[in-house]
Amino acid sequence: MKTKHFLESADVKAIAAAAEAEALKNHWAVTIAIVDDGGHLLALQRLDGAPAISSYIAPAKANTAALGRRESKVYEDVINGGRVSFLSAPEIKGMLEGGVPIVKDGQFIGAVGVSGVKSTEDAQIAKAGIAALSL
Repeated sequence: MKTKHFLESADVKAIAAAAEAEALKNHWAVTIAIVDDGGHLLALQRLDGAPAISSYIAPAKANTAALGRRESKVYEDVINGGRVSFLSAPEIKGMLEGGVPIVKDGQFIGAVGVSGVKSTEDAQIAKAGIAALSL
């Protein structure tokens, strides 16, 4: 039997704090979502001024990154590359850049999704949050 890594409460708090710090440093009003490896929501934080819709988009991006085991940008690129039929893929709703998987020792243990600014900036915030774990 193998040992499985997972996100603990302290990890989730560290990710959220680091992601929030990155957003605030840049004066970006965003929503930050953190999910486990099954895409289940562990934390959601909507910063002051973040658009209401971002509270739906951030968890969707995180869920997509967790279930797909890759950055959500991959799906956006597939669609923008002309494969629009991918929009009908089941259970994948956040096919925009800004969802980033969390990987420890080659195991996917969760993901962070961010929404509210440019997609590249959303991804920057997600990666800053994940970096707090020093994986």
